[in-house]
Amino acid sequence: MLSWAAVFFILAIVAGLLGFTGIAAASTGIAKILFLVFLVMFVIFLITGRRPPKV
Repeated sequence: MLSWAAVFFILAIVAGLLGFTGIAAASTGIAKILFLVFLVMFVIFLITGRRPPKV
């Protein structure tokens, strides 16, 4: 999930540099949401002592 957040963040940076502000704003929003979900899951797994399943 963190890798998807990084992908959308890089997409937002590239789109912003090329002048596609709508796409950059959307990608930034998606990256923020994914990063927040990642952090919440990380804290939950840290508190409970469980490890996420291997992919």
